[in-house]
Amino acid sequence: MWAEITLVEWAGTVTIAPLLAWLCVTDMRSFRIPDAASLTLIVFGLVSSFWLRLTDPADALLGATLGYGVFAALGAAYVARHGEEGLGLGDAKLLGAAGAWLGWRDLPMLVALAAVSALVFALLIRSRRVAFGPW
Repeated sequence: MWAEITLVEWAGTVTIAPLLAWLCVTDMRSFRIPDAASLTLIVFGLVSSFWLRLTDPADALLGATLGYGVFAALGAAYVARHGEEGLGLGDAKLLGAAGAWLGWRDLPMLVALAAVSALVFALLIRSRRVAFGPW
């Protein structure tokens, strides 16, 4: 497996890993996802789909669009119903970044895994409020 990783893929991983770590720590502390991190991840994901072909470029673009659009719509619906933010645009941008990297087909499983793991974490720490971005 390790022999198959190219220098470009390794460099990409080394580049995005600190962004993801910063994003997670920031979200857990402040319940905010920095635009600089999520927008950079979107750009890198879309560029990598053309350059590295890890994902079909059309799937990456659709994934970024659907990831952002679905979470933005859910967040807006929550605000309309409850009068407060429950899922912010930072989460929508982060799911857009995930869609850019993975393509649209993997987003439902990603969201399901994130939701279940966040729920388990919330139950373990007995909290009603958990940052969703790290999950």
